[in-house]
Amino acid sequence: MTLIAILFATLAAGIGSVWVAAALMRLGWNDTGHGPQSRGLAEQHLLSLAAGALLSTAFMHLLPEALESGHQAHQLFATLLVGLVFFFLLDKAELWHHGHEHHHETPGGAAPPHAHDLHRHGGHSRAHEAHGHTHGNEPRARTGGWAVLTGDSVHCFGDGILIASAFMAGPRLGAVAALAVLAHEVPHHIGDLAVLRQTSGGSRKAALLKVSLAGAVTPLGGLIGWWLVDRLVDYLPFFLVVASSSFIYVALADLIPQLQRRLGARETLAQIAWLLLGILLVAGVSTLAHAQGATA
Repeated sequence: MTLIAILFATLAAGIGSVWVAAALMRLGWNDTGHGPQSRGLAEQHLLSLAAGALLSTAFMHLLPEALESGHQAHQLFATLLVGLVFFFLLDKAELWHHGHEHHHETPGGAAPPHAHDLHRHGGHSRAHEAHGHTHGNEPRARTGGWAVLTGDSVHCFGDGILIASAFMAGPRLGAVAALAVLAHEVPHHIGDLAVLRQTSGGSRKAALLKVSLAGAVTPLGGLIGWWLVDRLVDYLPFFLVVASSSFIYVALADLIPQLQRRLGARETLAQIAWLLLGILLVAGVSTLAHAQGATA
């Protein structure tokens, strides 16, 4: 039953998040417009929701579960530190990246100067203009989509292992982790769909198929994670801490910096509200899963 639950949850988080992203793009929730307003508060809301879900899952569920295992706290927190450094190094290798700076690649394949800073501080329209919209026949512009898919596939594989680790600790924890993964993958996949639509000649179906195939790697990670944790069950608390380090890193290094813009009071309150909604959503799923487990 645990394996079935893992496969179902990883499918929902991996491929389901792609379809949710595609649906939101059709409704206009995308980041391909010009200027901070058209880029939108919608994306800000998604990022805030995802950050809240990730932080709540890490600090309110995964870490407490690991600490309750009886292992020494300094060993677990040392693992947390190593995990944060590890995901930082993966981010450097562009394999664990959740920012959208790859949207602003030049035809030569490199980001324009200061595009990263422009994006982080609300200068999307200038960075977008630096892109130049050159989607012609330059080979590297076309092949850039495969770099996105490679990084996305590696990340989805890792997400599958993290979800499996959480399910091995209990169905409630697994459901919470799967929700957190789904929430933070949606804004990421919106960016990937926009990039791959450009490299696929404007075809939405081709872009959706490619990103869905990358998302389908998540169940593979879940299967391997189930096999691995089942044989290393004594180290399950350390797997949970590694999952926590991933969630914390993504939230603090990728998502929240993208929210650090100078906004009016109304927009700032909206950011906070969506952040709290992400926290409450995770708490609600945890409570529901716990109630269902108690009546089972």
